Amino acid sequence: MQRRSIAILVAIWAALPLGAQETADKFAPEGAVEGQIAATSQAVAAALEAKAQNLPVVGETWMVSAANPLAVQAGAAVLQDGGSAADAMVAVQSVLGLVEPQSSGLGGGAFLVWYDAKTGALTTLDGRETAPLAATPTLFQTEAGEPMGFFDAVVGGRSVGTPGTPALMQAAHRKWGRAPWSGLFDAAIALADGGFSVSPRLAGLVRRDAERLARHPETAAYFLPDGQPVKQGDTLRNPAYGDTLQRLAAKGAEVFYAGPIAADIVRAVRTAGNPGVLSAVDLALYEVKERAAVCAGYRVYQVCGMGPPSSGALTVGQILGTLEPFNLPDLGADDPQSWRLIGDASRLAFADRGRYMADSDYVPVPTRGLLDPAYLKLRGSGMTAPVALPEVGPGTPEFDHALHWADDEAIELPSTSHVSIVDRYGNVLSMTTTIENAFGSRVMTRGFLLNNELTDFSFRTHRDGVLIANRLEPGKRPRSSMAPTIVMQAGKPVLAIGSPGGSRIIGYVAQAIIAWADWGYDVQQAVAMPHLVNRFGTYDVEAGTNAVNMVGALEQMGYEVNARDLNSGLHAIEIGEVLKGAADPRREGIAMGQ
Repeated sequence: MQRRSIAILVAIWAALPLGAQETADKFAPEGAVEGQIAATSQAVAAALEAKAQNLPVVGETWMVSAANPLAVQAGAAVLQDGGSAADAMVAVQSVLGLVEPQSSGLGGGAFLVWYDAKTGALTTLDGRETAPLAATPTLFQTEAGEPMGFFDAVVGGRSVGTPGTPALMQAAHRKWGRAPWSGLFDAAIALADGGFSVSPRLAGLVRRDAERLARHPETAAYFLPDGQPVKQGDTLRNPAYGDTLQRLAAKGAEVFYAGPIAADIVRAVRTAGNPGVLSAVDLALYEVKERAAVCAGYRVYQVCGMGPPSSGALTVGQILGTLEPFNLPDLGADDPQSWRLIGDASRLAFADRGRYMADSDYVPVPTRGLLDPAYLKLRGSGMTAPVALPEVGPGTPEFDHALHWADDEAIELPSTSHVSIVDRYGNVLSMTTTIENAFGSRVMTRGFLLNNELTDFSFRTHRDGVLIANRLEPGKRPRSSMAPTIVMQAGKPVLAIGSPGGSRIIGYVAQAIIAWADWGYDVQQAVAMPHLVNRFGTYDVEAGTNAVNMVGALEQMGYEVNARDLNSGLHAIEIGEVLKGAADPRREGIAMGQ
């Protein structure tokens, strides 16, 4: 039977309620397709059971971990058929954009880190959204010159940047793909046309955001049929998204950036409430940029990721580099002093991030100076006392340009997704993908939501007459905290990891690497452990977990502490004699391998 037919059957099975799946498995004939469906059922059940028991999924040939089981199954089918990690990513992203549209999709952007097993090379693809050419630095200011309220800026067309995800999908496939492009959308098209079951997470987020979703007619019609939010277990169909994917499959990403789809994107942005300035020219000019990976040493590892316009690799690298001289392995995860050190290293890194990090095509960024071990040792020299640093400010890294920038105050709220994949050829992919805030701009067209990525720029252009590096400029890419990471040892990849979570992404990823590298946690334990995150002084500890046991000790050290939900979405793969996949229990995803 044709592969497309198999993909459709598997996708339809996957969208059934659990009871119906079990019935189908019990009574399925022993044909090839039905056998594959039953095998898929068993693999999903095993992955969910492993996550429930806080155990990694083990495989020998390939592995994929992502935030929704339907997306993981789509990627797994591609890998099973001999596709590469880049092929599987296209299938995974296509399904994610359908089943968790609040987090990522065709209307957003992504950063991808790739290890090429054949050449041993590590590189990154920048699919970040860009500011329209007609955007001005004061786009998010009132007539009085003050910053707009965040959601006043977000909801509507004003916040929409030029999407980069479709172009990134195609660029990755052209560089590293093995499977035919047209077949990589089969599962997503089948789910869009046949329907999928609304997950608890999607239902809850729609209910919480119903008022904003109702402001755009197409968005309201999809998420609020008959004026009521979709509910968990409802079957949701999106034929418009299926049609968009069919066009992409047939003619490539070019159909997204010119022609009817592009025209509809521009029309949606410019006619929405709070209209924006995106144009057909912005879409036609968009390009993915291949950039060198940014790597920082930690213990015996090189921790590599996405450089500017992401602050992810630089800030994670600064945190780890500042901690290098301290004996975290002996202190362990249960000693409050470990968290003092991690918290203050993070505060120091975030101070540098706020001043120096932005799109390096527009702003000179002192990348080498920020990661210089001597600079980081000096930055951490005040952390020897057993109490919190009283004050933290940006440092002065070595640089051959002026360092005269004002501190940023950009707001970055969490809604994103992460995918980690290892294929049978030894290639490794780590990709973080987003539309920024949950449901992005809330503007929908052609079955997908458009991003609100422009609100990742600083709403202020300057402070006390000094320019802010991350100010909005035409064509510029907003600074991001996305931190897709591949950890290397002796020139070989040993860990692929990343997370959603706004600016807390950096803390989630750094903490998981420390737990894995210093405290002997396996990869599933590392992504599941309770979170403690400090960015700007206040220590956020994850409510309802053992992290709250640290509150008293942290307060005695001088921290203000806030117990709250910390909803990461870490998805990781450890690479060794076998592959070990991990999925964050705070999300609905799984790891699946063979």
